[in-house]
Amino acid sequence: MSRYGHPAMEPAEALRRVAYLLERGRAESYKVRAFRRAAATIDVTDRETLERLARAGRLKDLEGVGDTTAKVVAEALEGGVPSYLRQLEGEEGDGVSDAAEALRAQLKGDCHSHSDWSDGGSPIREMAEAARALGHEYLVLTDHSPRLTVAHGLDADRLRSQLEVVAQVNEEMAPWRLLTGIEVDILEDGTLDQTEELLAQLDVVVASVHSKLRMEAPQMTERMIRAIESPQVDILGHCTGRLIVGRGRPQSQFDAEAVFAACARTGTAVEINSRPERRDPPPDLLAKAVDAGCVVTVDTDAHAPGQLEWLYLGCEQAAEAGLDARRIVNTGSAGELLAWAASHEA
Repeated sequence: MSRYGHPAMEPAEALRRVAYLLERGRAESYKVRAFRRAAATIDVTDRETLERLARAGRLKDLEGVGDTTAKVVAEALEGGVPSYLRQLEGEEGDGVSDAAEALRAQLKGDCHSHSDWSDGGSPIREMAEAARALGHEYLVLTDHSPRLTVAHGLDADRLRSQLEVVAQVNEEMAPWRLLTGIEVDILEDGTLDQTEELLAQLDVVVASVHSKLRMEAPQMTERMIRAIESPQVDILGHCTGRLIVGRGRPQSQFDAEAVFAACARTGTAVEINSRPERRDPPPDLLAKAVDAGCVVTVDTDAHAPGQLEWLYLGCEQAAEAGLDARRIVNTGSAGELLAWAASHEA
């Protein structure tokens, strides 16, 4: 067999796997983009050209291919697993308790994710395929609403267009399910940043506060409760808005007992947001939600395929709070999730 015989992994596949593992490991986004950009170039370059450039040591002549990505491509062409990929595959993640592992095994899907239609980094289909590969039965696509311009939020026309794309993905990936959704902004007066007509068409609506996070507690409480009481809202997303890495951001102040009582009364789930920089709600507030009788969802708020693996972080929070799996909505099937979402509509 020649040096460039049938490879164990195609070069573009190896590059994307590296990108995925970097996402999972919380690497800087520019590093991830470099590997995905190189993969896109390799996709449109024929194998004969790749092998010729590799032999000549000129893979970097290709647009978007640098030193590290060229080495990955060359080693994949040689028929082996690239050394950088082996290194990333061998790196251990955070330790997970047995209780968290047990909860993670019961989750059927993820109710909060983003694509490149808003501030995510990957196409809808790529996010769906990554979720399916992880064993999810479904993924809810929840790109941002228009008020969050920094995240390229979807206005009504773009959201309608996205629904057509989701329908096509479902046709191609059936019986696997990509559910329609949105992360809708809770505006300052507690109204929602999308039309009622469109929200009513979606499978799952996550409502989150993204602005005026330092509003006085009485006003923030009233704002959140008004949103929770909307018949369209299914999940209260990252309720405190805190960030716990880097420069950080303090949590919003509100009457937690009143907010969680409203969630329990309306059947609105409190999200356990698994993003490492959020881990929201914090333990004391999660305990209050549990005591109030709330149901929860454990979600990743993933903005890239590799981040879909972060569910275990939320499961650790849920396990530490002593949550019974029966109170975690996304331990149910897609059909059960849809029935639950419909149960608290007007």
